[in-house]
Amino acid sequence: MKELSEGEALNKAAAYCTLCERCIHEVVTKLTAWGVAYEPQQRIVKRLIEEQFIDEQRYCHAFVSDKIRFNHWGRIKIAASLREKHLPQPLVKEALDSIDEEEYYTTLTTIIATKRKEIKETDKYKVNSKLLRFAASRGFEPSLIMQALKFNPDEVDF
Repeated sequence: MKELSEGEALNKAAAYCTLCERCIHEVVTKLTAWGVAYEPQQRIVKRLIEEQFIDEQRYCHAFVSDKIRFNHWGRIKIAASLREKHLPQPLVKEALDSIDEEEYYTTLTTIIATKRKEIKETDKYKVNSKLLRFAASRGFEPSLIMQALKFNPDEVDF
């Protein structure tokens, strides 16, 4: 594969950013994979930000919205994924705070109801325990899961 000039890398990176929202980390990873050196990477990223191909605030909001709506993820899993992308914590917090609570809770109850239909178990305790683990693996907060399961700790015998 031939080496890309800085201009070619910029055009290719701009095209990459137009496909969907991208963060700086994703663009740098792609530029590195294309064999672009560190200094040109920094200039390319700076230019992409100036020309609004990259906007990490916009990216965070789109990422949060998409992961809830299409992947049915909870806040915990979304936050972890955004941390992996090295996004600034204030932007992550702002995006997570913008979640529509009603839509979020509806998403949780929908995935729980769907999963409940798949479980063949009859023991209510085992069913709830499987549902709790499932929703937790999707990144939902345990207290919200308990609320969705209408869990009452006073009813459980340990």
